[in-house]
Amino acid sequence: MPTSGGSDNQPQLKDQDLYETLREEGNSKEKAARISNAAANRGRSNVGRSGGESPAYEEWTVDELRERAKELDMHGYSDLTKDDLIDKLRNH
Repeated sequence: MPTSGGSDNQPQLKDQDLYETLREEGNSKEKAARISNAAANRGRSNVGRSGGESPAYEEWTVDELRERAKELDMHGYSDLTKDDLIDKLRNH
């Protein structure tokens, strides 16, 4: 079904403006949709505040990073350096 406007026009989005801003910043469609919908549901000031505490990836061991990549069903991470693995995880 054709849509009017840009190719990223998603009618199921609850905050189209925030979605477009996030896409322009380079976020994936899925990530932008999750963030914009969470913001609309909770109010923008509360997005990302729930949840537990986790140390920065730089504090994780390579084995822990590889396990996280496995949990996310990522591929091509087994031979990466720690810095490259962190980049891959952050950009997944």
